Amino acid sequence: MNVTFCGHSQITKADNIANWLRNVTQDLIEQGATTFYLGGYGEFDSLAASILREQKKKYPQIELVLVLAYLNTGRDVSGYDSTVYPPLENVPRRFSISHRNRWMVESADVVVAYVLHDWGGAATTLRCAKQKKKQIISYRDEMGS
Repeated sequence: MNVTFCGHSQITKADNIANWLRNVTQDLIEQGATTFYLGGYGEFDSLAASILREQKKKYPQIELVLVLAYLNTGRDVSGYDSTVYPPLENVPRRFSISHRNRWMVESADVVVAYVLHDWGGAATTLRCAKQKKKQIISYRDEMGS
């Protein structure tokens, strides 16, 4: 089972979100999730990667994959098991992240979402996941807001 994440670049109540992510990722791993696609931008992505690094100590079989929107950026990719660059060569640079996000959704079975409003890139990615009928685990739903 492949899992990806979509969330806002800035987060509030990081402790609550961290606990929620810890529980969600553990449940997914116990249900057979092995590959986690991460975008690597913004606070939610960083928090998700950090929680998964914790989980990897207990579940060494999981794989953390950084999905690159751009080649040759000199990004630090330590902390990930591997990187992948989707077929974005012909995509204008300003659309690279949105196309990368769509690829992540298409490649995943489950989308873990921290999306609290319906504008911006995270909301667009969540709409894509809904259109593709992906299983979505939403912070907003869990918190009843």
